[in-house]
Amino acid sequence: MLTVNMLQAKSTLSRLVEAIEQGEEREIIIARNGRPAAKLVPYNALPEARIGVAKGLFEVPDNIDAHNDEVARLFIGEVRS
Repeated sequence: MLTVNMLQAKSTLSRLVEAIEQGEEREIIIARNGRPAAKLVPYNALPEARIGVAKGLFEVPDNIDAHNDEVARLFIGEVRS
């Protein structure tokens, strides 16, 4: 993993992107004042955002746990106490 400072990243951005595109680097860390600040990765390496995609589309009913004993009986054959 290559780490470059902000000034170097600014002046060599096209070369850094090319290195990522060509597979020469899997990720490049860009540091500010010696501390990692950003990560340059291939576009197709970005994970799909899945968390929270249904937020606000439905409400959890107050009785959501009403059938827990029945479900437990189906799975483990006994009722929880």
